[in-house]
Amino acid sequence: MRNIVIIDAPSNLGLRPPTPGTVPGCYKLAGALRENRILQRLGALEGGVVVPPRYDRGAWREGDGVFNAPAIAGYTRKLADRIQHHVAAGDFPLVLGGDCSIQLGAALALRRLGRYGLAAVDASADFRHPGNSAGVGAAGGEELALATGRGQDDLTDIDGLKPYLRDEDVRLFGIRDEDEERTELAALGIPTVTVGEIRERGAADLAQAAVRSFDTPFLGGFWVHLDADVLDPSVMPAVDSPDPDGLLPEELAPLLRTLVASPRCVGLNVTIYDPDLDPDGTAGALLTDLVVDACSAR
Repeated sequence: MRNIVIIDAPSNLGLRPPTPGTVPGCYKLAGALRENRILQRLGALEGGVVVPPRYDRGAWREGDGVFNAPAIAGYTRKLADRIQHHVAAGDFPLVLGGDCSIQLGAALALRRLGRYGLAAVDASADFRHPGNSAGVGAAGGEELALATGRGQDDLTDIDGLKPYLRDEDVRLFGIRDEDEERTELAALGIPTVTVGEIRERGAADLAQAAVRSFDTPFLGGFWVHLDADVLDPSVMPAVDSPDPDGLLPEELAPLLRTLVASPRCVGLNVTIYDPDLDPDGTAGALLTDLVVDACSAR
């Protein structure tokens, strides 16, 4: 059995400030899950912290592209180095974010090693790019577009490896049924499974179908990206953009467990939970339980 190695990636570089003069609190996610004894409960190994640069948007204005881009590019390389080392060694990295831009580190790491897939469990596709929006700026809402080669070169072509992910190697779970990006994604051949479809067809069955689709000699395996906002705000209010009609814990658990249990799954990252929005720690405890349950099934 592969060793689970927990790596902290406490970057908030990809999110807008929640209020003027403040910074997003999702950089505290790793600390909160560690307080819930995630390392001990999983019997995981310590992978250390990849320290991010300071959050500073400087003189950025709308229309300037992605803010914090040089910092994100540098951090992506550092995080990719750490993830690549553990995947190549046969470990299972569990990366605790951070905002969704940390997923670029995993995508770059795996692209260095070959061709890999992505199963993204997220309330939205995070597919904003210059071709479909004039509001590009926050990489935390754009990381899938960037990872598939859409956007500015300093983020999409690190190490000359554009794209890190191919469209046909991406699977999306848990986006809201009314998500406007579904039409574009369908045209590109990127499968999406909405909350309603998960309830209708069953989380475990849909996840197993995705696992089978990744079982091809063209792929070295696949990575799982978990954004806490896939959960309904009734149980997970501690995110930057809580969208209604999300998954309930008993719906997310079999989906995540089935994906992570696959021997083809090479790692998992967790993002967006903000302890500043969870004063009693209830949402953080739930998120920890779900991740522990999924990783214990390996």
